[in-house]
Amino acid sequence: MARLLGDWRQGTAYMDLAQALKALILDGRLSVAARIPAERTLAASWGISRNTVASAYQRLREEGYLRSRQGAGSYAALPDGAERAPRALSWVPGQAVDTHIDLTCASLPAPEPAFSLAVAETATRMARHSDGHGYDLVGLPALRQAIADHYTARGVRTNADQIMVTVGAHHAWGLLLRLLVRPREPVLIDSPTYPNALEAIRSHGARPMPVGLDDAGWDVDLIESAVRGTRPAVAYLMPDFHNPTGLVMPDAARRAVVDAALRSGTYVVVDETLSEVNLDAGPLPPPMAAYGRSGAVISIGSLSKTVWAGLRVGWVRASKSVISRLVAVRGPSDPGNPLVQQLIACRLFETYDDLLRARSEELVAQRTALTDVLRAQLPQWRFTVPRGGLCLWVDLGAQLSTKLSLAAGRHGVQ
Repeated sequence: MARLLGDWRQGTAYMDLAQALKALILDGRLSVAARIPAERTLAASWGISRNTVASAYQRLREEGYLRSRQGAGSYAALPDGAERAPRALSWVPGQAVDTHIDLTCASLPAPEPAFSLAVAETATRMARHSDGHGYDLVGLPALRQAIADHYTARGVRTNADQIMVTVGAHHAWGLLLRLLVRPREPVLIDSPTYPNALEAIRSHGARPMPVGLDDAGWDVDLIESAVRGTRPAVAYLMPDFHNPTGLVMPDAARRAVVDAALRSGTYVVVDETLSEVNLDAGPLPPPMAAYGRSGAVISIGSLSKTVWAGLRVGWVRASKSVISRLVAVRGPSDPGNPLVQQLIACRLFETYDDLLRARSEELVAQRTALTDVLRAQLPQWRFTVPRGGLCLWVDLGAQLSTKLSLAAGRHGVQ
């Protein structure tokens, strides 16, 4: 236990000890139901007072991280509703955080002046639509066409009737889960992956089936074996500037994964929210939809990472039949797509390529600043500079992630 705790003392002794023990439980380094050393034993190991240990244990009991039985000792626990890291530390959209710096949301401020100009022009365009009811489940025709044209320019011929506009990419993923996956069915995912996508699978009642990435990226043989063995309804993948590793899936791997999915009847849902955050402007393999036949590949995207998360405009690119079925899934309880945001998005797509270039220049400067500081201040941390995306995946060299998160919180960093 002393080895696992490491150097836990920062301020108030019993509070620091309680936080360190909680970190071990959330990390999984201390398993639920594992017996905790007696107060006297732990106090002797650290050369601290028994009262300090007793106060720390009492704090953990109050928070639900420790359960004690008379004569049977104390055991690690998780309070009701708590989850092991990373979910316990993941950001919930809309959650207020009392911090000075928030690193939990990979998003940027709106690009100016382009965004303000688009908003100003929308007031004039809005009047042209005011004679209708304004309720829309599939998307403004002009915006669907703009998104379709953008896919065609990327090498995947697309018609407007293959596009559904959604309230962000997360909304799109939730709709696809409702349409394609029954409760308790397996969903193949990368590991690690975007935490909120994983949470959506669990909330739907489906079973995540993680396939690990290594330093080289995707293990195609492992994916093929998993798809062949379990025949999941859906495989959720992020092949372009993967969140959080920043990796890009090679052309041959894309082809092999789609072929395996076709053989097993599995839909491949490709999250392309970061596909155009291409910081080095290097060539990318064709979108995975270019390899699919009969609508086996479904793409989801949004303007959250390239423009602004507050705009809440996303989309699904799929076969016409899937789009029609998605409309039925949304149904009367879905408030639909706000017209104002769609009109702003239409205006932004008119100069989207210029906007992407400006964004890349901004992000390249930020990436350089971050990596320079890490190399100078934390040379023991190891990382590969990503070609794109908004994440830097760092090997800390030890199991320190939860402890680091807790320490960062004390310094106003979420």
